Parts: sequence; structure tokens; C-alpha cells
Amino acid sequence: MKDISVSNQRSISFEKIVPWLIPTAIILFWQLVVSTGWVSSSLLPSPLSVIQDGVSLTKSGELPKNMSVSLYRAVFGFVIGGGIGFVLGFTNGISKISRLLFDSTIQMLRNIPHLALIPLVILVMGIGESAKIFLVAIGCMFPIYINTYHGITSVDYRLIEMGKAYGLKKAALIRRIIFPAALPTILMGVRYALGVMWTTLIVAETISASSGIGYMSTNAEQFMNMDTIILCILVYALLGKLSDVIAKSLENSFLDWRN
Repeated sequence: MKDISVSNQRSISFEKIVPWLIPTAIILFWQLVVSTGWVSSSLLPSPLSVIQDGVSLTKSGELPKNMSVSLYRAVFGFVIGGGIGFVLGFTNGISKISRLLFDSTIQMLRNIPHLALIPLVILVMGIGESAKIFLVAIGCMFPIYINTYHGITSVDYRLIEMGKAYGLKKAALIRRIIFPAALPTILMGVRYALGVMWTTLIVAETISASSGIGYMSTNAEQFMNMDTIILCILVYALLGKLSDVIAKSLENSFLDWRN
């Protein structure tokens, strides 16, 4: 038993280390090409220079302030858009009348690139927080809607018939069979929506913004400050990775029954 436990611990450690091998190799190669002069540091600053810039901006409070603003916009927009998408997808999935009434309209709107709405959103809502949150919400709504709707409508009808045979009412059928069976697809939509959330926010914050990570990047571009530009890109990458970790944790928590 002790040997099995040690083997499992080694396997877990190995699985945690392997995903970071390529990013670490890229950073080391990046540092090498800048240090040896293969690439000019004015064109591509070294990782150490970017880290020093991050430390400086953190001490001044600028980086934490802009990160908190971006996180607020991202989370608020995701909750609003994801909530609407889930409710519409779930309702259309279980109700034929609702599906006939809403689905065609939603599918037409879904095919409009949400970033193409930026000029209209600015004219109607201005350049304040509501416009940025609205764009994030629109971007997150459709992935969750599509996956929720697909998950509900793809449940094996034999499971539903079995539930009915056991005398389950509609509410119990949804709670005990339909929703658990659709949950893997719904969570896949959540994971995809989290990626769209950051992509939308990056664009929204680089247009007429006065705060946020995107604003920091745009402001640094005007002063040719490559350290801060690269830092903002890395911050977005780390926030995206954090979102993916959260999505995986949700899958592990809610889908533990599959094991």
C-alpha cells in the first residue's frame, strides 16, 4: 500500500509539472536570445526586465488598480451574459414553445460578431463601464446558450423514459436526469465563454478606456514602453490560465460522479 501511495504522489507531481515545461522553456529561450543580443532589447525586452517593470508598477499601485478594474468588468459581464445564456438555453431545451419562439432569433443574433457592435455600443451607451460590461456579457452569452441548449436536447431519451417509468414528475426528471446528463456540455460552454470573456475585454479596454489592463497597454504603446506592453500581454495570459483552472475545478467538483 505504501508503494502505491508513493507512486500516486509521484504521478500527481509529474502531472502538475509537465504542463509548465513548454512555457518555462519559452521564457528561458526568450531570456537567452535577448541576453546574447540575437534580438534587440528595445524591440523585445527580456523577461527579467518585464518582471522588474511589473514589480515597479505593483509598488506604485497602478497594476493592482487596473487588474481589479479588469476583473470587475470581466466577472460582472460573465455573470450577466452567462446567466442569461443559461436561462435561455435551459428554457429552450425543455420547452418546445419557448424554442419555437426564441431560438431562431437568438441564432440570427449569434451570427453577428459581437465586436462589430462596438461603434453602435459607444454611440448608444457611451464609453463608460456599462458599455464594456455589455460587450463582455454579449460575448459570454452565446457560448453558454449554445452548449446549454445542446446539452439539454442531447440527453438520451432512454434515460428520460426510464425516469418516467419510475414515476418521476417533470421537476424531478429535470433535477435528477436531464440536468446532470447535460452538465458536462454546459460546463464546456462555461470554459469556452471564459476565453471569449478575456478576448472581448482586451478589445473593449483598448477603445476609449481610462483604466484596465487594456488601457495600460494602449497607454504604454503611445510612449513605446515595450516592458509594460509585454507585461499586459502576460497578465492577460495568466488571467486566462486562472480562468481555465477555475473551469477545470468546477468540472472536477460537479462531475465527480463520472469517476
